Amino acid sequence: MIKNVFQNKNILSLLTNVSISAFSLLGFFLLARSLDKENFGAWILFTTASGLIEMMRFGLTRTALIRFLAGAEIERRDNIIGSNWLISFVVTAILAALISLTYLVFSSFIDHSGYEFFFVWYPLLLIFNLPFNNALAIYEADQKFGSILILRLSTGIPFTTFLLLNLFVFKVDLTTIILVHLGIHLLASIYCIFKKLDGFQLMLISSRQTVVKFLNFGKFTFGTLLGTSLLKSADVIIIGLSPLGSAAVAIYSIPLKLIELMQIPLRSFASTAYPKISKASIKGVQDEVIKLFYTYSGVTTLLFIPLGVFCFLFSETFILVLGGEQYLDSMAPIIIFKIFAVYGILLPLDRFTGIVLDAINRPKINFYKVLAMAITNILGDVIAVFVFDSIIMVAVVTIIFTIAGQFLGWYYVSRYLPVNFIDLIAETKSICTIWVRKNMGSISEHNKGA
Repeated sequence: MIKNVFQNKNILSLLTNVSISAFSLLGFFLLARSLDKENFGAWILFTTASGLIEMMRFGLTRTALIRFLAGAEIERRDNIIGSNWLISFVVTAILAALISLTYLVFSSFIDHSGYEFFFVWYPLLLIFNLPFNNALAIYEADQKFGSILILRLSTGIPFTTFLLLNLFVFKVDLTTIILVHLGIHLLASIYCIFKKLDGFQLMLISSRQTVVKFLNFGKFTFGTLLGTSLLKSADVIIIGLSPLGSAAVAIYSIPLKLIELMQIPLRSFASTAYPKISKASIKGVQDEVIKLFYTYSGVTTLLFIPLGVFCFLFSETFILVLGGEQYLDSMAPIIIFKIFAVYGILLPLDRFTGIVLDAINRPKINFYKVLAMAITNILGDVIAVFVFDSIIMVAVVTIIFTIAGQFLGWYYVSRYLPVNFIDLIAETKSICTIWVRKNMGSISEHNKGA
């Protein structure tokens, strides 16, 4: 039974994301206690802005790489991987140059904001983690979730260990913490190149035809992933730009961490769903596409309901554990946490409508969906912080744009596939019934044997 569990890609993907997020959560926990609110807010701005640029960098290639490798012949793999490396390299060089140039021109303003660490150090991180991220993309395309786990932990374990020692022994400043972060990613990337995990040696095998194919597909997934990243990071970025400052970013980021926790199973199911749906779409098996969509969106939503209720009921405890008593000096973090608990329940259907649109080769439509959500979110955030001076209103905006995204996503999917909510509910019920009968039967047989 244990062997079967670890051979199941859904469960292995979930275990991978749980392990990775556990180290991320522990790092968050240690930094919240090692730094004051201003510096912790600056760290959050550094990682949030970095995540946004990462989406821009790999939006052109990662989704396309996963889709094209899912149905590729063996002889085509090298060309696809090499073309992916070439595009990633060019985009990385351009982004690093633009960020550095921006700092040179506006350094007097940036140095007095919470973004100085991002503009100074992120161009280096862009270069250092390129091979590492390309290796992860190839592993994800091949659904080698065990390898993804090992590679992720190669950076997660050393950095978390350093943060633990820093809390009790080193007590260094934020600049040193960022330098250690950069060094760990550089070593990981050197390992990926040395072991030929990232496809660097295949860059010369790239072809103009494949690059154009990537760009044609990726120009929409780029916008989609950028919009998705903005949906997650616009709140923090806009709060950081407002008069509320880095301290407000730190306060908002504590309940925001809930979203990362709730997205652990969601990312896991999405990682396994996209290649499967893409493969069914390429083969022209529409019924299989619909069944997979119903299965993943329905069952995941069902799993998120008790998780959201649990988080809602124990919001104060979560805040205390994640940030410490310094973040309980007002009700704002607790209220925001409760709002995010409701938001988490809404996530699966929104995510899987987007996955289906990409998988059936409608990235342009998915881009429109995410663009509409991102614009709604940004406008709402601007009003919330610059008119109402309220980070609680920022969280309320999150609920509004997610509900809008659900309806818009379902509308677009229904234009290309014969889906309806009744069949979604029926399929979810059927899957749960089969699972219960199967597991109850296994328990009965085990008891008889005992």
